[in-house]
Amino acid sequence: MNKLGLFGFFVIISCLLFSQLYHGVSLSGLLDLPAFLIVFGGTLGAVLVQSSAKQLIHALRLLPKIFFTTPNSLHKQSLLIQKWSNKSRKSGLLSLESDDNGDLDPFTEKGLAMLVDGCEPLVLQEILQQDIDLESEHSERSARIYDSMGGYSPTIGIIGAVMGLIQAMGYLNEPDKLGAGIAVAFIATIYGVGFANFIYLPIANKIRLYYQYISLYNEMTLIGLLAIAYGENNLLLKRRLHGYLDRGSY
Repeated sequence: MNKLGLFGFFVIISCLLFSQLYHGVSLSGLLDLPAFLIVFGGTLGAVLVQSSAKQLIHALRLLPKIFFTTPNSLHKQSLLIQKWSNKSRKSGLLSLESDDNGDLDPFTEKGLAMLVDGCEPLVLQEILQQDIDLESEHSERSARIYDSMGGYSPTIGIIGAVMGLIQAMGYLNEPDKLGAGIAVAFIATIYGVGFANFIYLPIANKIRLYYQYISLYNEMTLIGLLAIAYGENNLLLKRRLHGYLDRGSY
């Protein structure tokens, strides 16, 4: 679980609520269903127009992954690769086939299977690097969906505010209703800017951060498997992997 990200949302909500209550203003002043429907519904509709169903579903499925799933450890993967290196140098690559490695991620499992099957190192590198590039590109397209939502939301919030002001103009002869109508109009602006900067754009960058780590993990795995295929000694392999350990964080 990504506790820091969830704590960030808690900080946002707490600060907004505290600032609203500090001067004795009711929290109900921030709630307006029509303004919410205009901003959220309009943003969602715009994204539906520009996106494919498959990519949108993928973007939604990433939400629990980036906040509630802990990525595989670079350190543990490094130790596992070094263990494979030692064993393959002593007993050959086929000995890795019967090795009990627990639950491997799909990328590592695919690479290990190709290594054991005697795949040429250059072919192994080409196929696994292609998988890394395609996964990065797929995740970037999902991140752009939230980027787009962050771009549409403030503009649609302004549209909602203008609509609210147009309705408020009908109460020019009733000052009490006019003030309430103007307040509701500005709530739409708050929703538009708030959703963009507190939710959509942070989520887009969180997706990028998550998959930068995944790409680093997969690249380290690829480097390790290639070193095993070329029969590099364990000390050199350890030095190769150590560079990734110093730079990987999530």
